[in-house]
Amino acid sequence: MTALPRVSALPRPRTRRIRPGTVLASALLVLLVVAAFAPGLLAGYDPEAVDPANALAPMSGDHLFGTDQLGRDVFSRVVYGAGPSLSIGVGATVFAVVAGGLLGVLAATGGRVVDECVMRVTDVLIAFPGLLLALLMVAVLGPSSFNATLAIGCSVLPGYVRLARGQALVVRRSDFVRAAVTLGRPGWDIALRHLLPNALPPLMVLSLVNVGTAIVAGSSLSFLGMGPKPPAPEWGVMLSEGRDFLDSAWFAAFFPGAALAVSVMALNVVGRRLQHRFEGRLTDV
Repeated sequence: MTALPRVSALPRPRTRRIRPGTVLASALLVLLVVAAFAPGLLAGYDPEAVDPANALAPMSGDHLFGTDQLGRDVFSRVVYGAGPSLSIGVGATVFAVVAGGLLGVLAATGGRVVDECVMRVTDVLIAFPGLLLALLMVAVLGPSSFNATLAIGCSVLPGYVRLARGQALVVRRSDFVRAAVTLGRPGWDIALRHLLPNALPPLMVLSLVNVGTAIVAGSSLSFLGMGPKPPAPEWGVMLSEGRDFLDSAWFAAFFPGAALAVSVMALNVVGRRLQHRFEGRLTDV
């Protein structure tokens, strides 16, 4: 009597394990968004209200983070500073994604001459360190929030151009693009309908990782006086103003720097998780 073959048990579905670090980073990002779009829900003082009689007051129940050299509430300025800092970083990243996607697809579909022109300009931009290139552009255009956003966007643009071009070249070899060419679809229609939509997702994932770097660059320009001007409540501006009072009022510079560091770390954690999820290398949250 022959023994029946053993039937292997069905594989158990993988349960996704929640990572506390990702949950904490996501919660911090939600708090950052609330501070950027509705700072009045978190802060109770006018960030530009001056009170010289209460200058450099230590941390207390009335002023959680103390006051700066002009008596302004540091906590309120940190909360309100999330908006300008986030707008510069996100604005620069959005500009780089859109312009990089268009230029990359143009280089992949515009022929050899267009490809050479776009890529040689990209090589020139890559030759400059990102922050140095942003400083040069702001020095030429003039210090302002818009010019800082544009300069940072141009400094990170080459990476997006190269990624979009490579993705577009891969998509060009796909069957549906060849079918569109066979049907006589014009080149611009193929580029906008097929190449650009397939080139954007990798750029969007990369942008989630790089937006933190853009925020740091924007605060660096503000710290050097090439971004928003005082009395604007921006983290880089607050760091610049508070560095002269580190001995007597360390909190005036510490909390803006801590807000900047925590925000960038949270963005990097969530961005890396989403990048791994997009690449299919992550099985848990």
